[in-house]
Order: sequence, then structure tokens, then C-alpha cells
Amino acid sequence: MTLYLVRHGRPLIDRARPAAEWELDPAGFDDVWALRESGRLPARAAWFTSPEPKAIATAQLLTEGEVGIVDGLREHVRESAAWIADFAGTVRRAFDQPDAPAYDGWEPLSVCRDRVTATVRGLVADHPETDLVLVGHGTAWTLLVAELTGAPPDLDRWRDLAMPDLIVV
Repeated sequence: MTLYLVRHGRPLIDRARPAAEWELDPAGFDDVWALRESGRLPARAAWFTSPEPKAIATAQLLTEGEVGIVDGLREHVRESAAWIADFAGTVRRAFDQPDAPAYDGWEPLSVCRDRVTATVRGLVADHPETDLVLVGHGTAWTLLVAELTGAPPDLDRWRDLAMPDLIVV
């Protein structure tokens, strides 16, 4: 069994709304279709997505099949979008101190890590002989990969993730 962790496509950034509400940017659809056509995703798998609109739309562009929406796959909570001017720096602070909010209105990364890891372990237990394609978010996937592999979070890999992108575990 293999986990295919897909980072959502490029969102339409709306500084008046939290990132969890952002839609997928239609200008980035070609990038999502290119991932679909790349042959890097399995022909047969169980598909699940975060409930965030940008993740759901990415999943819908990647497969014609059924996709389950799973709340536990959502990104860490980031109220408002005031942090966007220093997103990379704020995320790095969050990884440096995962038990504390890195910005006002941010969920500590340890909470996200625990939620996402428990959710994925449950999906794996429910589908022990099936590849899983999970569509979600870069920070959540960075936390998950570290937890599953026992390695520290790879912030260089996080920084270099495209929208969309794929991590295979």
C-alpha cells in the first residue's frame, strides 16, 4: 500500500477570508490537469480530500472517481490572512515551536500533526490493501511525512512544493 499525498493546486488568495475558505484559481487548472496526465498517480486507489474548497476542486480535477471528504485532512487553522506577507517565515516559526501558535489565530502545528496523523492511520486501517490518494495541504503533509518516517520535518521540501505537487510515501 502506498500513500499519494497531493498538495492542492494554486488558490485564489483572498486576504479578507481565512485560507481554509479559498477557492482554487482557475488559472492554475492546467497545472492540476498536468499532474493528472503525468502518470504519477495510481490507476486504482481510494481517494480522499480535505474539506477545504481548493483541495476539493483539485481532487475533482484529478479524478472522475468518487472522492471522500474527510475533515481530519484539513490544514492547520489559520484565521485571517494577515500572515501572508511573511508566510514562509511564519511557517518556519510554527515548525520551530509546534506547540504554540506562530501567529494570532493559528492552530499549533502539533494539533494539526496529531489530527492528520490519526486520520491517515484510520484511513490506512480501513483500506489495508489499497493505495490511497489524499488531497490536502503542504504543511499538513510535511507534518505527516515526518511523523510516519520518524524524520524531522523537511522544511526545504515544504518550501519547494509546487501547487499542485505530489509526495509518495
